[in-house]
Amino acid sequence: MKILFHPDKADIHLSSILYALSDPVRLSIAAEISRLGECTCGGIDANVVKSTMSHHVRTMREAGVVQVRVQGTQRFLSIRSADLEERFPGLLSSILNAYAGSDAHSSNVL
Repeated sequence: MKILFHPDKADIHLSSILYALSDPVRLSIAAEISRLGECTCGGIDANVVKSTMSHHVRTMREAGVVQVRVQGTQRFLSIRSADLEERFPGLLSSILNAYAGSDAHSSNVL
C-alpha cells in the first residue's frame, strides 16, 4: 500500500493553503467535507471524473488542508481543522464563510 504524504503541522504554509483553495472545485470540495464531516471521495458531489477528483484531493492533502485515511479500498477525507486553526487562526473559517455567502456557492456554479 502506498503511504500518502501529509505535511506536519509546522510545515503547512499559508501560500500552499491559499493555492489549494483558490480553485473553485477544490474550494467546493473543502466546503462539502467541512459540512459533512469525514466522508469518502465518492460521497462528495463535485461533478468531476474520478481522476480529476484524485488530483484535487492530492493537491489539498499535500497543502495540509485535508487528511486522507485509507480503509481497504476507500479513502476517507476530513478537514485538518485543528491543525489549520492552530497554525493560522480563523483562516479556514473565514474562507469557508466567504464561500458560503458567495454567488458561486449559492448558484452551484463551479
